[in-house]
Amino acid sequence: MSEKTVDFSPAAAPLAEKLLEPALEILARYPVGRERSALLPLLHLVQTEEGHVSPNGVAFCAEILGINKAQVGAVATFYTMYKRRPTGEYLVSVCTNTLCNVMGGQEVYDQLSEHLGVGHDQTTADGKITLEHAECLAACDYAPVVTVNYDFTVDEATPQSAVELVESLRNGERPTPARGARICSLKEMQYQLAGFADPRDGAVGDGVAGAPTLRGVRLAQEHGIAVAGFDPDSPITKTKPVRDETALPQQPASEEKPGRVASVARKAAGAVKAAAGAVAEKVDERRHAGRTTDTGDVKDPEVRAAESRNPTADTPAPSGTATTPVPTTPAEADGVADNEPAGDGKPAGDSTRGESIVSQRTAEQKPATNVTRRTEEEK
Repeated sequence: MSEKTVDFSPAAAPLAEKLLEPALEILARYPVGRERSALLPLLHLVQTEEGHVSPNGVAFCAEILGINKAQVGAVATFYTMYKRRPTGEYLVSVCTNTLCNVMGGQEVYDQLSEHLGVGHDQTTADGKITLEHAECLAACDYAPVVTVNYDFTVDEATPQSAVELVESLRNGERPTPARGARICSLKEMQYQLAGFADPRDGAVGDGVAGAPTLRGVRLAQEHGIAVAGFDPDSPITKTKPVRDETALPQQPASEEKPGRVASVARKAAGAVKAAAGAVAEKVDERRHAGRTTDTGDVKDPEVRAAESRNPTADTPAPSGTATTPVPTTPAEADGVADNEPAGDGKPAGDSTRGESIVSQRTAEQKPATNVTRRTEEEK
C-alpha cells in the first residue's frame, strides 16, 4: 500500500498528512490481506496526535484499512484504553478492585477526586491530569497501586502519596516511578503502544523490580533450587526452528490425509446436506398434506372382502346366496333365526327382510290421520 492508493476524505486528510508514514509501517507488519488486524495499533497511533480517538481518527483508520467507520467505532468503544474525548497529559489510574479496595484503594481514589475536583474519566481544568478508577492493574502483590499512563508509579499507595504524585506532575516534574519505565506523557505512551520503541535513551531501564516480584527467585536461591541444565546466558530464539521434513513419515499421495480445516469443512458440508434433505422431506410432506394417498390398490371393498375369504377362488359361493354360519349353541341358533346374515355388499340388517321390518315399525309409530274431530257445538 502506498500513498497513491488511498484517497482520503476531508475528515481523514489532516491526520493522513502527519500519520500516513508510521501507519504504513504498521500495516507492513501484517501479511497481505490481513491488514485489518492492524486496527488496534492504528487507534493508538491516532491518539499520539490528538490524545483521543476523534471522529477524524475513526475516518482515517477506516479509510486506510478499507473498512467502514462503524467497524472502527465498535473496536474503539470496546476497549477502555481508547479514549473517545480529550484526555490530559497524564492519565492517573487507581485500582479499586477487590484486593486493592480492601487495602485502601477506594480511599486513595476518593482523596484524589476531592483534591483535583474531578471524577472518573474527567480532566482537570489545566489539562494536566485525567483521573480514572481501574478494575485491575495486575499488581495485587503491591496493593493498592497507582499508575501514570499505564506504568506502575506508586506501590502500596496512600491518599497522601497519591496527592504528592499528582502535584509534582502538575508542577512539570516527572518523579521516578516505584517500578517500570521513566514517566512520559500519554501521547508518548500511545506511540509505544502502537508498536514503536521509546525514543528516550535508557528510559526503559530506569525501573527496578520490586521485592514481591523477586520473592520466588530469592527463595529458589536460598534453597538451592534450579532447573537442571538451565543456562541463563543462552540466547532466546525469536523464531521457531526449521522443521526437518525428512524426519517425518512420508505418506503416498493417494493416502494423503486432508488438513484439519479441510476435514472440518467436509464434515460441515455433510451436515448441511443432511439438514437440507430433512427440510426437503418435511416440505414435501406439508405440500401433500390432505391429499388421498395412492397405495396402488384400486379394488372395490366388496371384491377385496370376497378375495380375503376365498383368495384362490377355487370354491366360489353359490350365485345369489350368502353363506350361512352353522350355530353351535342354542343361543346362536336363536340369533341366526332372527337375524339374516348380510352379504358382501350390504351391512347386517340392510337386506330385503330388514327393510320390511323397518317399514313396518315406521308405520306403527305414525299417528292416526283418519280420526273425526268434533266441534265444540257437537259436544
